Amino acid sequence: MNVLNVPEPDFMQDEEIVLFSDSVAKWIDEHAPPEAVQSWIANSTVPRALWNKAGEAGLLGLSMPEEDGGMGGDYRHEVVLMRQLGWKGADHFGISLHNAIVAPYIWHYGTPEQKERWLPRLLTGELVGAIAMTEPGAGSDLQGVKTTAIKSGNQYVVNGSKTFITNGQLANFIIVVAKTDPAEGAKGTSLIVVETDGAEGFERGRNLHKIGMEGNDTSELFFNDVKVPGENIIGGAEGLGFIQLMQQLPQERLNIAVQGVAAAERGLAETVEYVKGRKAFGKRILDFQNTQFKLAEVKTKLTVARVFVDHCIGLHLKGQLDAVTASMAKYWVTDIQGETIDEMLQLHGGYGYMNEYPIAQLYKDARVQRIYGGTNEIMKVLIARTL
Repeated sequence: MNVLNVPEPDFMQDEEIVLFSDSVAKWIDEHAPPEAVQSWIANSTVPRALWNKAGEAGLLGLSMPEEDGGMGGDYRHEVVLMRQLGWKGADHFGISLHNAIVAPYIWHYGTPEQKERWLPRLLTGELVGAIAMTEPGAGSDLQGVKTTAIKSGNQYVVNGSKTFITNGQLANFIIVVAKTDPAEGAKGTSLIVVETDGAEGFERGRNLHKIGMEGNDTSELFFNDVKVPGENIIGGAEGLGFIQLMQQLPQERLNIAVQGVAAAERGLAETVEYVKGRKAFGKRILDFQNTQFKLAEVKTKLTVARVFVDHCIGLHLKGQLDAVTASMAKYWVTDIQGETIDEMLQLHGGYGYMNEYPIAQLYKDARVQRIYGGTNEIMKVLIARTL
C-alpha cells in the first residue's frame, strides 16, 4: 500500500523481504478476505484451523532462529506480516502476538529443554500463544499482579485471575505473569507457562464483548490450584520475570506503533476512494477545499508517523531501540492513529458511522491502541523520567 508514497528504508528493500511481502499479501487474500473477517467479527474469534494454515504457510515463528527450529527471519518479517494484515483489514487475527510477543520469551529466555519442547509446536500452530499479564485489579502496573505460582514439591500451584487476554479463548499455551515469592514484589515475579489442554483447575471466562477488534477473542482466565510442572518457569529460575518483561516490552510497543500506522494508512486509502466517488452540491467531496486540507493534514501526520516508526524499526534491528523511544512511538503513533481516523470518518459523513464501511471498523479498532501495551499515560511517565 503506497498511499503515503514514503520510500521504504534500505533495510526493507532486500529482494527477499519484497518477495515475502507479496507472498503474505496473497496468503491473506486467500485465507482472510473481507468476507472471512466479517465472519470472525460475527463469531468473536478466528477459526482455530486458520492457525494451522498459518503454520503450514511458514507464517508462525518468522523471526525465530533456525537453530531453534524457527524460520530464520528477523523483525522485518514480523513488520511485513503486521503491515499486510493492517493494510488488508485482517488485523483481528492475533498471529503477531503469538509471533512477536509470546514466542520471543521462549527463544530469548527459555532453557534448551523448553525451546525443544515448545518452539516446534508453536511453529505448526499446534500451540496457540497468549500472555496473561493484566488482572482485574492490575493493568499497566505489573508490580501489582496478585496471581501466584507457589512451589509445591516438583510442581507449581497457580492461583489467580487474568482479564483482557488476547487469544484467550483459543490459546493453549499461556505465559502467566505470577508471583513466585509474593513478599519480594517485582523481584518475586516469574513467568510460568500453562499448557491448558487437560489442565485441571484452569477455566476460561467470557469471550469479552468489545467495541472494536471484535474478531479477536479476548478473555477472562481463571487459575484455581492449577498444577504446573516445575520446569515450566521460563529461564529455569524464579524471580526473572520482571526483568524479562521489561526487556521485551519495547518490541511489543513498537509492534503497536507498526500496526497503528498500517491501519491508518488503510483508512486514508479508503477515504480517498470514498471522497472521489461521493458527490454533494454538484461536485465530488474531494473537490471541496476543506476535504483537500483535511486529507493533506492526515497524509502529513501519517507520513511523519511512518518515517519515525521506520526509524525505530531500524534501531530495533541493530539492538538499539530503548524503552523510552519505543514508548514515544507507541504513544504518539496511536494518538495520531485515533486523531486521523476520526477526521477521515468525518469526511464520510453519515456513512462513516455505518458498520458496513471500513472506516467505521477502523475507528472502533483504533481506540484500544492507546490502552494496551501500557496506557499512553504510562508511556508519558516513562518518557518524562528522562528529562
